[in-house]
Amino acid sequence: MKKLSLLVIGVLSMSNLVAQDISDAVRYSLDEIQGSARFRSMSGAFGALGGDMSAVSINPAGSSIFNESHASISLSNFNVNNDVNYFNGFSSSSNSNIDLNQTGAAFVFRNTNQNSPWRKFVISVAYDKVSDFDNDWFASGTNTNSIDSYFLAYAQGLRLDEISALPGESLSDAYSEIGSFYGFGNQQAFLGYESYILEPDSDTDDNTTYFSSIAPGNFDQEYSYAARGYNGKFAFNISSQFKDNLYIGLNLNSHFINYEKSTFLKETNSNAGSIVNEVRFQNNLATTGSGFSFQLGAIAKLSEEFRAGLTYNSPTWYTIAEETTQYLATVRDDAGTNVTQIIDPFVVNIFPEYKLQTPGKLTGSLAYVFGEQGLISFDYSRKDYGSTKFKPTSDPYFASQNNFMSDNLKIASTYRLGGEYRYKQLSFRGGYRMEESPYKNDSFYGDLKGFSLGLGYNFGNTKLDLAFDQSDRNVNNQLYSVGLTDAASIDTKNTNVTLSLAFTL
Repeated sequence: MKKLSLLVIGVLSMSNLVAQDISDAVRYSLDEIQGSARFRSMSGAFGALGGDMSAVSINPAGSSIFNESHASISLSNFNVNNDVNYFNGFSSSSNSNIDLNQTGAAFVFRNTNQNSPWRKFVISVAYDKVSDFDNDWFASGTNTNSIDSYFLAYAQGLRLDEISALPGESLSDAYSEIGSFYGFGNQQAFLGYESYILEPDSDTDDNTTYFSSIAPGNFDQEYSYAARGYNGKFAFNISSQFKDNLYIGLNLNSHFINYEKSTFLKETNSNAGSIVNEVRFQNNLATTGSGFSFQLGAIAKLSEEFRAGLTYNSPTWYTIAEETTQYLATVRDDAGTNVTQIIDPFVVNIFPEYKLQTPGKLTGSLAYVFGEQGLISFDYSRKDYGSTKFKPTSDPYFASQNNFMSDNLKIASTYRLGGEYRYKQLSFRGGYRMEESPYKNDSFYGDLKGFSLGLGYNFGNTKLDLAFDQSDRNVNNQLYSVGLTDAASIDTKNTNVTLSLAFTL
């Protein structure tokens, strides 16, 4: 019987209300500084160079390279192209947008005391977009695994009276109350049961085992993914030049996350014995977050030509809040008549805030400067993604996820190489980068490889720069974290065109 015994047990505040997982942690741990056009055209290899506002986001000592106060602003056209394979289906999609991805200013104060070894002090503020989440793709194919496995995975072991509506109670009220009393997993089981996908072994309140009304066979599936948002960073920077050959700096960073995702699955079947022949399942997620990190950096002039840089990025400590909405509809055969069951609760699930600590990073850099003619630069970064943590670590669910991340994520290296050649007022630039996968199984989430090209023109006190860069990564994206865990294979190509204006203040 569809009945819920309403015991007053309070609103759960632990993480089992919603299933944060490894994909969330990796999404907010990746830091691909969008940057100025000069920065992007050299693939971000600026750790030992400085003299660029986006370089300050890599090494805080970089602002001391400026001889005069400086400001810049950058616009970028960001394009994502996805080639998607899902069983026997193939599709392509693209998404493009134009956005402000960098701005900042550095203010140089020279020391008038000729006897002091501290030559100058620099204070700067900068904004950089760290990650762009805008993405759309579509997958379709014929699978032998049904969405019923998702609902069964949540339902097995739960009492029937904890996943069903009271007599006379609306589905919307029941969905809301079950979420408040029992959590996210019970809500998913409720959707499966009230949509007739699941049936109990016995129609009693204490029943805890269920079977599917969808018969085995082939399932035609269409899956749509759409995401919007970004991860941004404001940096307050202070740096100084000591004597003629040493530059040191500190960044205090304020981070913010704005992320929205919507997925929609349509599944149909004509399998003999199936009562439910069509399922439409939509999930929407809205995430906001704020965080803090700091950076310490130094640049040393080993000679007139050689420079070396070293930067420590602390972990970023985030506080994240999430909201979700869901919709489920099924079409079933009821004595030869197709009947549609719609569960559209019009309920926004607001989950308790949780903490995320992303890994720190260490970057070493080398550069060789050919006088006024040009330069070549190399950066190497190392980040231990296995140290990523959900908090509080005393929470059993977070503890299990932290152990899972420790077992499946690894120390990943990033290599960036860039060069610049100057001819009169013109600058010609290029670069290459390779970022290792954060996963131990890189066939699941591949390495990123990219190249860049750029031009710059120096008008004197004003500089105009243009950059083109492109990167490629292969990812197997699971449709759901439980049950229907089949993955769409996605070859993602990111293309950017960036225009920057920099000027002396």
